[in-house]
Amino acid sequence: MEQAKLNQLKQFVEQCKSNPSILSDPSLSFFRDYIESLGGKLPPSAYDAGDYKAKSHVVDESDDEIDDVENDANTKETVEEEEEPEIVESDVELDESDTVEPDNDEPQKMGDSSVEVTEESRDASQESKAQAMEAISEGKLEDAIEHITKAVLLNPKSAIMYATRASIYIKMKKPNAAIRDATAALEINPDSAKGYKTRGIARAMLGQWEAAAKDLHLASKLDYDEEISAVLKKVEPNAHRIEEHRRKYDRLRKEREDRKIERERLRRKAEAQAAYEKAKKQEESSSSGRAGGFPGGMPGGFPGGMPGMGGMPGGMPGMGGMPGGMPGMGGMPGGMPGGMPGGMPGGMDYSKILNDPELMAAFKDPDVMAALQDVMKNPANLAKHQANPKVAPIIAKMMGKFAGN
Repeated sequence: MEQAKLNQLKQFVEQCKSNPSILSDPSLSFFRDYIESLGGKLPPSAYDAGDYKAKSHVVDESDDEIDDVENDANTKETVEEEEEPEIVESDVELDESDTVEPDNDEPQKMGDSSVEVTEESRDASQESKAQAMEAISEGKLEDAIEHITKAVLLNPKSAIMYATRASIYIKMKKPNAAIRDATAALEINPDSAKGYKTRGIARAMLGQWEAAAKDLHLASKLDYDEEISAVLKKVEPNAHRIEEHRRKYDRLRKEREDRKIERERLRRKAEAQAAYEKAKKQEESSSSGRAGGFPGGMPGGFPGGMPGMGGMPGGMPGMGGMPGGMPGMGGMPGGMPGGMPGGMPGGMDYSKILNDPELMAAFKDPDVMAALQDVMKNPANLAKHQANPKVAPIIAKMMGKFAGN
């Protein structure tokens, strides 16, 4: 770096040292980020109000809250990382050399199936069909359509008339018209081999490979011929490729959905585990706040003595005996001889207290616990609680157990 630029950089750093508020300029945010990335700490004046407020908010958060935020962020990041893109199907390589553009002509005239067909009409229909066949042999397909349409109208209940017209439409490369006639023939006669054959060929012309293969196989079962076999040789490879392609992507989509379901299951499990750990941590934190773990929180607990009492050598100071005694104690004239050196005996069996339902219930009473803590702070305060019907019996009972020990 040139010396001049180094001098300028040095001057800038010196200015920042003397006046950190220079760094609060939004245009210098990159420099602040760089210093922080190196582990440096900047004074509040180096941030503008919005930045510092946001940063100080993070600092004020408790460790538990930070852990929760980090855990949520990690869970979200894991889910986002595992998200998969949508499956995009590839094209299927098909032989479409024999397909044609679909015909969009007006639908041809169809016969009225409710018309009663007489013998004369049937004969006239056969004559029109014969004229259509002659026109086909002469290559006059338009004339053939005209004659066969007349035959259909004269005998609309004849499946063979519709199937014959469908075959003429195939020669004219009008597959949609052929499909309409072939379907009409199959509605009249579901076992019309010519109906399935013409519809299968027409569907193949439109590239409807699977539907075409299905029609042609049915036609072949009803009345096999060489033309059906020849068309199937072209149709079946395309139909098989499409079927394999569909099965492949159906499998991929199912596998993707299964992975999605599994991720969701793991996410819910992780959330439940995190909630459990959080509750457990809070419970442990709450339990540790109770001194000695004794109900109500008695500082230091009972084992090893009750801190704060120290012992009552020579009796309870300042009391000189408790005239009338505490209920259930029969009085303590002259105080408690010998006192309780070192606090409450550390060797006593505390299960006697913990297994006493009355004492355990009393320890949950805030008034009783407040009185016990008051006495532990200053044994001389015992006198002011002896008239309390809730507190005095409990203290008496506890002292009775101590005396018994």
